[in-house]
Amino acid sequence: MFTVSRSTARLLVIVPFAALLAACEHNEGPPVAGQLFTITVSPNPGSAAVGNNIQYTAAGQDVTGATVAIPPPLVWANLNATAGTINSSSGLFTAGATPGTYPNTIRARSGSISGFATAIVGASANPVLGSAATYGILAGSTVTCVTGGTINADVGVSPGSTTTGFPPCVITGTRNLANAAAAQAQLDLTTAYDYLAGRPCGTVVTPADLGGRTLPPGIYCTASSMAVTGTVTLDGGGNANAVWVFQMGSTLTTGTTANIALIGGAQAKNVWWQVGSSATLGTGTTFRGNILALTTITLVDNATMLGRALARNGAVSLGTNNTITLP
Repeated sequence: MFTVSRSTARLLVIVPFAALLAACEHNEGPPVAGQLFTITVSPNPGSAAVGNNIQYTAAGQDVTGATVAIPPPLVWANLNATAGTINSSSGLFTAGATPGTYPNTIRARSGSISGFATAIVGASANPVLGSAATYGILAGSTVTCVTGGTINADVGVSPGSTTTGFPPCVITGTRNLANAAAAQAQLDLTTAYDYLAGRPCGTVVTPADLGGRTLPPGIYCTASSMAVTGTVTLDGGGNANAVWVFQMGSTLTTGTTANIALIGGAQAKNVWWQVGSSATLGTGTTFRGNILALTTITLVDNATMLGRALARNGAVSLGTNNTITLP
């Protein structure tokens, strides 16, 4: 015969009651219209080149699919460290160094409800300049300088063979004119130019004057001309590897005393201007970044560059008191 002691009987009663109590405490009941039921994360998938950013956002829905507010705090997380990092408060994701597709690695959570998104990390938007990297100026036909200019880098011309105005202008690096080194640099420039031109546009610039804007990393494009009037600020958001690419179908023109300002860890070496025809830097422009132009590049008096002036087919022309320094 099976005998139940008094103490065992108490356990048999107490344990089921405790489980029932816990179940009651955690049972939130059936979903109710107007209350958060799901979280949708956008973009999904998000895509960025190595070192670039994706701004993820979250939207809440109730059981009927209607939009509802997400109760704070909304906490962001990246579930695969190889994919990159994410700001837990803002949802700003920085792509890591390993290209790939990372399914459902981005999570936005409010209480017990989470939404997920995929991150796609592409190859770096930075082109490989190869032997062209040491050149402050590379031209297809000729390089000219009026006076007071200093090029703190190599200068090359190919297939042309001439430079004019040196001296009085100064070249601190090596001068390569119509030789094998200049020819190879032009080949490497063409490869880099084509790479930049082939990158998918992220943001169409409308209107195509960047002045007065603050821009996060990305690829910006216009089918025609691009201009900078006043100051355009490039904000790296604390990411020293952030990359900007500006693609234009024809000209790049900066106004008098225009300024390409860098903040938040942005670096001139990671700023690229792919110009479909000619670039002109206006008087007193403070320019940061690398210009890769199909035809000509002109620096008007007192314009300075922290970057490179690389022209495939035409001339690079300097006025008075221009300086070019490698980034």
